[in-house]
Amino acid sequence: MSETYNPYQSPETEVVPEKPLITHGVLTETMLLHLKKASPWLRFVGIAGFVLSGMAVLTGLVVLPITSRSFTDIPGFEQTGSFAMIFSIGTAVYGVGAAALFFFLSLNLYRFGDKIRSYLATGVDQDLEIAFKNNSKFWKMLGILFIISLAFVPITIISSIIVVVATFFT
Repeated sequence: MSETYNPYQSPETEVVPEKPLITHGVLTETMLLHLKKASPWLRFVGIAGFVLSGMAVLTGLVVLPITSRSFTDIPGFEQTGSFAMIFSIGTAVYGVGAAALFFFLSLNLYRFGDKIRSYLATGVDQDLEIAFKNNSKFWKMLGILFIISLAFVPITIISSIIVVVATFFT
C-alpha cells in the first residue's frame, strides 16, 4: 500500500525542545571579577547594617523613658501622662520594628556577599545558588517595604493637611 498525499491533512512539525538561553555553571572571567569586587562591599554593608540595627534598638530602649517623662514637663501637657506613655511606647515599638526589618535586609545582603566569597574560594555551584537566593530575598523584601512605604504617602499627606487646617482654624 503506497502512501498518498492528502492536501487536507494538518501539517506535522518536528518537536524540538527549547534550549536554555544560558547554560548552567558557566561564568565568564568578567562575571567572576565583578562578583569578587562586590563581595567585600556586600559583606561590609551587611555588617554595618547589623551595627546600625543594634544601635537603633538601644536608642529606642534608652529614649523610651526619657520621652515619656519629657511630655509632662511641657506646659499644657501636664495631664497627658498616658498620652505620653502611649506615644513613647509606640515610637519605641516602631523603632525596634524598623531595626528588625533593617537587620533582616542586612542579613540577606551579608549572606549574599559571604556565599559569593565562598563560591570564589571553592567553586561549589551550591554556594552560588544560595548567594543568588539571598540576593533575591533582599530585593523582594526591599520591594515589599517600598510598596508599604508608598502606601503611607497618601496617609501622611492627608494627616498633614488635617493638622495644618486644624492649627490655622482653631
